[in-house]
Amino acid sequence: MSRDDEPVFIRSMWGTSRYVYNYQNPVGRALIVIALLVTAVMTVLMAKRAGPFAPPEPMPTSTEPAYAPWSDSLYTPEPGATPGAEDSDAP
Repeated sequence: MSRDDEPVFIRSMWGTSRYVYNYQNPVGRALIVIALLVTAVMTVLMAKRAGPFAPPEPMPTSTEPAYAPWSDSLYTPEPGATPGAEDSDAP
């Protein structure tokens, strides 16, 4: 029979100075059930490597470099074009 005036935490009966959930208190009993459910869910997630325990997705790779290297094609005129033709005002 549960009593509402029981404390939620009691000293451990194993001779240590630790406090444990009191199963005779309804809040302590709820905390015990919640702790067991969270532990079971986290164990299943770890075993299946899902959720926060999933391995990171591989980064997409590209054949193009991440930067634009200097190339001569940027500075050479097109075939048949005269260098400096766009700079002059002559017809």
